[in-house]
Amino acid sequence: MRQFRFCALLLASLSPLAPAATLTAHAAEPVTTAPQPEQPASKDPVGDLFNNLKKESDAKKARVIATEIVGQWSDSGSPTINLLMQWAEEANEQKRSAAAYDFLDQAIFLDPDYAGAWYRRAMIHLADGDTRKAMADLNSTLEKEPRFFPALAGLANILESSERNETAMKVWERYLTLYPADKEAQKEMGELSEKLAGTRS
Repeated sequence: MRQFRFCALLLASLSPLAPAATLTAHAAEPVTTAPQPEQPASKDPVGDLFNNLKKESDAKKARVIATEIVGQWSDSGSPTINLLMQWAEEANEQKRSAAAYDFLDQAIFLDPDYAGAWYRRAMIHLADGDTRKAMADLNSTLEKEPRFFPALAGLANILESSERNETAMKVWERYLTLYPADKEAQKEMGELSEKLAGTRS
């Protein structure tokens, strides 16, 4: 069974990569071409990224897009909640689960629709061995953001560990409709399909 590899990825802060300026001997010369108008910012950058993710067949390029999506999700839009999420991560790394839960509970109270806090709390429940609470928080994550593919991976893993393989298969299918180039998910689903075929024969 694959590990919860998106746990750390979700909380990573992604810095935009700005292209470096190239200086030449003619830098001071007047520009002869008209400046290009700026493209309007997308109203749904995550939606645009998902459209690209679904079309991308190269696994490495798809992973870059998936990382961008997770980076978008890591920003709640609230400095207070972002700080609580940071404190929760630091507390978890220091094995202070009670403090981590407290920070995440506060984040969820302030913004119950922020899927990232539900997902992070689910991962801590899972690390503590409480799959029931982990599943509840993963389901809440997906209620807030149905495209939250790390939560789908977590849910599928829990279902497999409890031998609910047919349901796990459906979750993996849903995952792959969002992120079709994920080789690990393809492998997991293939192995699960073979396992189900063996039990039916």
